[in-house]
Amino acid sequence: MSTLPLHPLPAVPGRPVHTWTRAVLLAVLSLWLMAGIALAQDAPYERVHRLLQAGELPAAMAEAEAWLARQPRDPQMRFLKGVIQQQRGETDAALTTFRELTRDYPELPEPYNNLAVLHASAGQLGEAREALEMAIRLNPQYAIAHRNLGDVYLRLAANAYRTSLELAPGAPQTTRQLQGVEQLLSTPSTR
Repeated sequence: MSTLPLHPLPAVPGRPVHTWTRAVLLAVLSLWLMAGIALAQDAPYERVHRLLQAGELPAAMAEAEAWLARQPRDPQMRFLKGVIQQQRGETDAALTTFRELTRDYPELPEPYNNLAVLHASAGQLGEAREALEMAIRLNPQYAIAHRNLGDVYLRLAANAYRTSLELAPGAPQTTRQLQGVEQLLSTPSTR
């Protein structure tokens, strides 16, 4: 989702999810790092973030794991580890990392947003919606979560219109509505 944004979400089967997922992950990660949740002066957050942005995922993971061996409860580094897992395509591991963060630090909205990105990527739009609603309850000013929730609603609307057309084929109003939603979903992101 906006990294953890959802925009633009794939509307058509076969459209790659990775372009928007990476942009969203990096955007949210950047915001979180700037927020300064640092637990210690010597924490390697910036180094891990730079490695992640450079696409040096093995090195970023090595740094994150080394830090977490000393500071296993550090929420910011655990979040970075989840982002790295997500970028590496380790979806199950990333889901576990973000779920554990929401359990251990239920006040943090970012892990909910990242969970939503993973759920949306898997077509689990109800779960994505719930995670985003929680992120927004925790931080009503969380713009990325609001944008991602809008994207999820668009995908849910497209699914509902498709179902409607299956049940009542050829309904002109429904066809126009579906086309409008699909056009919104296929618009390239400018994030």
